[in-house]
Amino acid sequence: MVRKTTGWDDRAYPTYSIIGYYATRKEAMYALAEYNHEPYDVELSKLTLKELYERWSKSELPKLGDSLQSAHKAAYKYCKHLENVQYRSIRKFQMQACIDNCGKSGSTQTNIRNLWSTLDKYAYDLDIISKCYSANLTTTQTEKVIKREPFTKDEIKEIEAHIGQQYYDETLFMLYTGCRVSEMLSTRCENIDLAARTIVLGIKTEAGKNRIVPIHKKLIPIIKAHLNGEYLFDYERSKKAKNPEKALIIKFLHDWDKYFQNHDTHDCRHTFRSALDNVNANKVCINLIMGHKTGDIGERVYTHKTISDLIETIEMLDYGI
Repeated sequence: MVRKTTGWDDRAYPTYSIIGYYATRKEAMYALAEYNHEPYDVELSKLTLKELYERWSKSELPKLGDSLQSAHKAAYKYCKHLENVQYRSIRKFQMQACIDNCGKSGSTQTNIRNLWSTLDKYAYDLDIISKCYSANLTTTQTEKVIKREPFTKDEIKEIEAHIGQQYYDETLFMLYTGCRVSEMLSTRCENIDLAARTIVLGIKTEAGKNRIVPIHKKLIPIIKAHLNGEYLFDYERSKKAKNPEKALIIKFLHDWDKYFQNHDTHDCRHTFRSALDNVNANKVCINLIMGHKTGDIGERVYTHKTISDLIETIEMLDYGI
């Protein structure tokens, strides 16, 4: 046992603060020397991983975005076997084992490493630790290179066979507009002009904001069927989430994956671009439709002729069905 005299009681007996218990005299002397060199709050130093995590969760976690909160909570599950260990005594090899033994992809391993780094910084700021072991943690798997797989002719044919069904209509909308999932979910009915065959959408980049996207003839019946609310695809926005739009995207992607396990939503955008490239559509028009920056046009002003060109370009889109 390592203890320090903290004062004297009424009987002139010394009072002690116990720093900790150690297996050998050598370890105990090292702990005493460390304390003498840089005294710390003994009570805080006794916090277990669980207690530190709960304390951090209460004060710091709410300040983070919804997705980062979810990532930290999920990562903690792979560290729970250490939750009754005093945080001060946790070493790099134990943190690294949580990563190496999780059996998950590089993204999950990175989330675990980030959690340890976050907790280390929090513990360091509280003077619980004097060294951040998380600084040298590594992941055993690198992130996979994203390989876009365009939808095949048969897959699109199967999707079109389910027109009128949830997730299929949304997928066709992305396949025939080239828009992002965030843009699809935020498309407002008031921004759709069926007579002019145009939609105003775009939220990500300067080139993409408030851009005019022509309506492909195959989308007309789908759009007509959904023109009955504020948004074209009128999903409920969470009132509790800090960022309702982001929360909606996360939920949509989770549910969408159940139907299209071999693709992600960005494959729709890739399929759209590839199909127009294959028929030698005008590159400037493709960039305008997709919201990509183009050096061929300075001011992005849509004249009547430009809109006609966009409609002509979109009608070149043919998935061979």
